[in-house]
Amino acid sequence: MGFIPEGHTLFVIDIEYTVEMEAVAPHLDAHMAFVAKGYEDGLFLASGAKVPRTGGVIIAQGASRSAVEALMAEDPFSKAGIVQLTITEFVGRNLADVLK
Repeated sequence: MGFIPEGHTLFVIDIEYTVEMEAVAPHLDAHMAFVAKGYEDGLFLASGAKVPRTGGVIIAQGASRSAVEALMAEDPFSKAGIVQLTITEFVGRNLADVLK
């Protein structure tokens, strides 16, 4: 896969809020700065809010599941204890031409 470094795999990170949106809002700016850094570092490939807004999803690439878990532990949402994360690793065997 051309856009993923050798030895890295893909991850779907499902972020589920465990508190009401009013409790999430104070952490949004810090979370968005964290997400922007993930893109700058080449780790995040796509992201966005769920509909309805119960959390978000990040598509990431990384060297290992433990590396992605460590990265996501630094997310301000995780540090504040306001989300539940589900990280799924997968091998992207089939890709749209634009991703090759």
